[in-house]
Amino acid sequence: GDNQLTTGGGAGSVASGRPNNLPFSRAREFVGRGAALTALHARVQQAQAVAITAVQGMGGIGKSELALQYADRYSGDYGKGVCWLAVRGQDVGAQIVAFGEVQLGLTLPEEMTLADAAQWVWQQWKGRRTVEPPEQNLGLIVFDDVAEYGRVEPYLPQGELASAFQLIFTTRISRIASTVSDFSLAVLTPEDSLLLLQALVSDGRVEAELEIAKALCERVGNLPLALQLLGNYLAERRDTSLSTLQQRLGENAVAARALVKVMPGMTAKLGVAEALELSWEAVGKQDNNAQYTACFFSLFATAPIPWWMVKTQVVEVELEDFEEARNALIRLSLLHRVGENLYQVHQLIRDFLLIKLEEREEEAALKRAYCEGIVAISRKVPSAPVRELLLQLTPALPHIEEVIERWQSSLSDEDNELVAPFVALALFYGGQGAYGQAEPWCKACLLATKTRFGEEHPDVATSFNNLAWLYDSQGYYEDAEPLYLQALEQRRKLLGEEHPDVAQSLNNLATLYTNQGRYEDAEPLYLRALEQQRKLLGEEHPDVATNLHNLAGLYERQGRYEDAEPLYLRALEQQRKLLGEEHPDVTLTLNNLAWLYNCQGRYEDAKPLALQALATCRKLLGEEHPNVALSLTNLALLYESQGRYEDAEPLLLQALALCRKLLGEEHPDVAASLTNLALLYKRQGRYEDAEPLYLQALKQQRKLLGEEHPNVAASLNNLASLYESQGRYEDAEPLYLQALALYRKLLGEEHPNVATILNNLGVLYYQQNNYVQAKALFVESLAIQETKLGSKHPSTKTTKQWLEVTRFRLTIKPFCTLMTNLLRKFRR
Repeated sequence: GDNQLTTGGGAGSVASGRPNNLPFSRAREFVGRGAALTALHARVQQAQAVAITAVQGMGGIGKSELALQYADRYSGDYGKGVCWLAVRGQDVGAQIVAFGEVQLGLTLPEEMTLADAAQWVWQQWKGRRTVEPPEQNLGLIVFDDVAEYGRVEPYLPQGELASAFQLIFTTRISRIASTVSDFSLAVLTPEDSLLLLQALVSDGRVEAELEIAKALCERVGNLPLALQLLGNYLAERRDTSLSTLQQRLGENAVAARALVKVMPGMTAKLGVAEALELSWEAVGKQDNNAQYTACFFSLFATAPIPWWMVKTQVVEVELEDFEEARNALIRLSLLHRVGENLYQVHQLIRDFLLIKLEEREEEAALKRAYCEGIVAISRKVPSAPVRELLLQLTPALPHIEEVIERWQSSLSDEDNELVAPFVALALFYGGQGAYGQAEPWCKACLLATKTRFGEEHPDVATSFNNLAWLYDSQGYYEDAEPLYLQALEQRRKLLGEEHPDVAQSLNNLATLYTNQGRYEDAEPLYLRALEQQRKLLGEEHPDVATNLHNLAGLYERQGRYEDAEPLYLRALEQQRKLLGEEHPDVTLTLNNLAWLYNCQGRYEDAKPLALQALATCRKLLGEEHPNVALSLTNLALLYESQGRYEDAEPLLLQALALCRKLLGEEHPDVAASLTNLALLYKRQGRYEDAEPLYLQALKQQRKLLGEEHPNVAASLNNLASLYESQGRYEDAEPLYLQALALYRKLLGEEHPNVATILNNLGVLYYQQNNYVQAKALFVESLAIQETKLGSKHPSTKTTKQWLEVTRFRLTIKPFCTLMTNLLRKFRR
């Protein structure tokens, strides 16, 4: 047969008094198949006829050697002995006659057909006396390498003879017959593959290049025949290193000389390519479309292939015919069914099929069909993919990567087809916050588009934009800005000022400026983008809703709450209408609207929105997503504003852990999470827990955002507030003053955050009995808060109370001074 020993023991031994014509195996030890032998024996005890087939779908997996080892190891269980019949290319009937003559000492009657002669031999064998008790009075017949069941069926023991024999078939055909039970044999494990290679090449070369040895095992798909051939190749060439062999295998290993030459003594009689050629010819006879279908499957990666991906790409063949061809490939073990509607091609089979693909006239058409199908799937990945879609698309990822790595030249220059697979992978990973996995694809996209189109092309501009988006998401603002500017410049030049891509670039650049605290630079870009989008896309479009949401976020950061709220509400209305209630964009807007209400002290309005956002976020995106961390934070801050500290802490801890896991330690969102947790601890009086968190957050923000950023000012204010609570007034004052100067410079004189610092600094002066300065600061703070927040806001009320207390202190201060002087005189 064509199946390879893995290494092996000593088949061919003949038990005394029992016929046994097993071929001799030179295998020294049977690596990796001990469990398979035990399982096969259990199966044989349950079924009268068992077929050893290839679960991974190819010759060379070791079916013949497993049968040989089984027959040798368990020959004692068969009192009548063992008969081994090689089927492929030989006359089975003649072999049975020879077995009768040589092993049983029979003389066949004349004028008998081979089929009748076979039944006569089985009859004589059945009637032979055995040396074993009756319960072991069975014979074992092995039909090795059966290509067609019909060829051996006439020679099987018939009628009452069947009960006297146990039958084993080795075959590439799954479900060879309804009366035969399949025993599927898988490739070796990576560990056993390495052991086999070490056994075959015992001079230390495997150990010297262990990682390359593992890569070689993986390259040939842990196939025993391929490993045996590689071992023989290296054994013949003692000065050939494993790295040299790896190079010689090249891109198409099955065509390499190292996998062709079969050595004497091997159970396998064919090399990998020859063994596969037999299956190729057989599949062509079974189904007219099977070879075409096989070549189509070879275009996919060696990962499992979902049937839904294949169905969308079938073009030249009717789907029903394609399914029949697929089933023919499975029957002949060229394709393996690995799960429900899930299929896989072994690495070496794929190498072989790619050679066959190059010989077909349809090669270019097949590649185009495959690429078009993958591009269509790639375009299904949205900018904010939900968990359900991620789970559906996950099996497609290796095949999208395959288009990029192997079939990129078959992607069209038109309709952004080249960038689509890159963008899909970037969005798939980036949409989950896995920015490290997204970055290589963004960079590769930029390189691919520049290589094909040169420096100036819309796809190159898209690549600049996407890489900038990734850097912006990671908080690498200085890296993102020049890329956004390049994308905007190219899009304006190539597409004109009035184009949706130009509006997208304006929006993205504005978002970057917002993240940097450059609010005055951001607003005109948002407004210009919104104007263009309304003109080009209409009022009801998801991009318009996104821009409304972003502009509202800018106003909220500027303390322009009355301007922000109607924009958030309009964006939410449009998103619900266009995208449905359960969409990541809807949850983000709910989150931000809840935060706006929290900032305004409208806690009852904020709570249901925050809870809804968190629940929907978890449902759509799973537990581990940056937006879930944002929702947890917003709800925690709402609880904190209400004094529900015990409810807030676990949420903040969850958010911090999520941000660290998803975004890495050095990210603005991690610094923000540290700040939020420290603020909670400070409010609980846990000053020693709070201070290191504040200091760590401030250090990260200065590093990531620079010295002049609103978040840095916020951290300075928070740290000053902590020191004030500890009575460390001299440490607190300079920090408050730095924060105030920064806020005034970045946010303007009339921002709520400026009012907050004024209030805090006023409280510090009050505690130092500096009531005059305190009063001036409270008055200034109150004027801003009443204008920006309204008289009913909690912050406004708090400042008003401090002002009243300070005025009282100033009112009674002269009286207190008079009384003090009188007391001094009285004492004198």
